[in-house]
Amino acid sequence: MTTDDLSGMGPLVARLSRGGQRLRQADRTHPWVLDTAVVIVVFLMFCLPDLLRGGADDGDGPRRFRLAFTHLPIAGMLVLQAGLVLPLLWRRREPAVAFGVIAAVFVLQWSLGAALRADIALFVALYSLALHGRLRQLPWACAVMAGAMVLVAVRASPAVSVWDALFFLLSTATAALALGLMVRIRRAQLAGLRDRAARLEIERDQRSRLATATERTRVAREMHDIVGHNLSVIITLADAGAYATDIAPERGKEALQLIGDTGRQALGELRRVLGVLREAADGPTGGPELSPQPGIADIEALCANVRAAGLEVVYRTSGEVDDLDSGVQLTVYRIVQEALTNTLKHADKDTQVALAILVGESRLSIRVQDTGPAAPSGSPNEEGHGLVGMRERAALYGGTVSAGPTGGGGWSVEAVLDLTPRGGDR
Repeated sequence: MTTDDLSGMGPLVARLSRGGQRLRQADRTHPWVLDTAVVIVVFLMFCLPDLLRGGADDGDGPRRFRLAFTHLPIAGMLVLQAGLVLPLLWRRREPAVAFGVIAAVFVLQWSLGAALRADIALFVALYSLALHGRLRQLPWACAVMAGAMVLVAVRASPAVSVWDALFFLLSTATAALALGLMVRIRRAQLAGLRDRAARLEIERDQRSRLATATERTRVAREMHDIVGHNLSVIITLADAGAYATDIAPERGKEALQLIGDTGRQALGELRRVLGVLREAADGPTGGPELSPQPGIADIEALCANVRAAGLEVVYRTSGEVDDLDSGVQLTVYRIVQEALTNTLKHADKDTQVALAILVGESRLSIRVQDTGPAAPSGSPNEEGHGLVGMRERAALYGGTVSAGPTGGGGWSVEAVLDLTPRGGDR
């Protein structure tokens, strides 16, 4: 077969597949139609020829075949044919009952020595039992089938050898049984595949929703850190500038410039965070240009903004801070940013802030301590966004965050991150 022949089979296979789907849908809606069609086909192909012949000896075949079987009258033939064919109407709803009735009529017919083409119904019933019935019913059905085949072989012994007849009949019965079991197994496999596909689709949707919720939480946390800190700096600078306008106009001008710089920095960070949510209209190369995530190297600039707002900040580090991965550095930056933002909100102008970042072999410590008045411990907004956000970030690295007033009247925030590689050594 050539490639052109194979390509030409595509539309044919598609049409056959669609036709099969429509037939299955119609069968689920009107199951009696297919059962009635099977009965009509069996009657036309196997019953009608015997009725047209009228049970008379038409002279066909060798003489020993004509003498081996009894010729029945039309009425008797109709009764036996009805007993063999009509039970096929419930072959799918009650396959065991249909097989039992047909087998009983089959045994009665051959006990009378009559041979009918409608005997094919017994093999159809065995196939239906293997396909639709309970598997525990198959052993007794096979036993009944074997006994019936032995009876046929014995009654046909004048015309054909018993062993030849048994071989042919049992082979046909085995083929019907095997075909029914094969179709049954195939349907079970397809049902399992459809069920697995449905479960995978549900799991995919759940993972997608979970990823969406996680991303929303991450973006909300980033937005809170950016907006909360920079607005606090801007408000503090605006208040200081308004106060300094009458006393030292140059200080007011400097405050306005710092407000502009802080606003532009906040706008740039907001664009970076929101840029990852924007779909690229022109493909991968047409997306927004993103700046790197802030890290420990940017904390000095963060402290400079706080100093410009009027607070005195002493910042020191210990250990190999530059060797930390970007995720840890971003977490440290956001925790420090949130802690300094809280200090700006609640501290006086003469407040001093001591910021220390200590990196050890397996842990990293952050300590932010100020000398200003303690933040209200019962503030629901702080607990709901600020401290909770810091704890969530630290928890990503198996860390903890504690905050509370110090003995000297100030406020302290301490965070500890676990730097031990997870999932084994790198």
